[in-house]
Amino acid sequence: MYTSTTAVRNRLAIALDTSDLDTAVSIAKAVQPDIGVAKVGLQLFSAAGRDAVRAIQDIGMDVFLDVKLHDIPNTVYGASTVLGALGVQFLTVHAGGGTAMLEAAVKGLSEGASNAGLAAPTVLAVTVLTSTPDASPELLNERLAAAVAANCGGVVCAASDLSVIRAAAPDILTVVPGIRPAGGAVHDQQRVATPAEAIRSGASILVLGRAITAATDPAEAAQAIAAEVAQAI
Repeated sequence: MYTSTTAVRNRLAIALDTSDLDTAVSIAKAVQPDIGVAKVGLQLFSAAGRDAVRAIQDIGMDVFLDVKLHDIPNTVYGASTVLGALGVQFLTVHAGGGTAMLEAAVKGLSEGASNAGLAAPTVLAVTVLTSTPDASPELLNERLAAAVAANCGGVVCAASDLSVIRAAAPDILTVVPGIRPAGGAVHDQQRVATPAEAIRSGASILVLGRAITAATDPAEAAQAIAAEVAQAI
């Protein structure tokens, strides 16, 4: 039987896509032995705000705040200073907003965390959504270049984009959604990969949603994926 390790747990994130905080915490607790990061997205953050962040932190998981900021640089800077004080480990910002906006996010997040006595979180630039069926290499490279120029610590990308990203920015953190076990339902995602495929292609962190949360036994599903990742790394 697979035994969880820190190395594997830190490479897996569970997407808590629900508006009910109790449900989110229940799911997080169930998978925590094998998954170390919890993604708080727009739905949960809109419903519970910073309470959602604190609840996840209280059970010992890192928080990936996936709110995909995209606005003028000054507005993004202001929002990032507030979010930086929450103690999250990751924050998403749309790379399509351009270098100046991404720089504002990096600066604001760092200042907000510093003012709260916290380490600076990592800004993740969202390149092209996995629900987008066909992204041109030119668009991907343009958004990746903006993320690198702005000193973002990582990017969010599809597994199929990893070869391009690793060639251009080999050291950047890559967070990959659209992960499905072999034979699993694709749902509304267009560009998907199995956990092992994504890890072997260069993914740093895998984001897992309905493959676990919709399973009959989420804890068992999480353990199976963790075991697959352990064999791939």
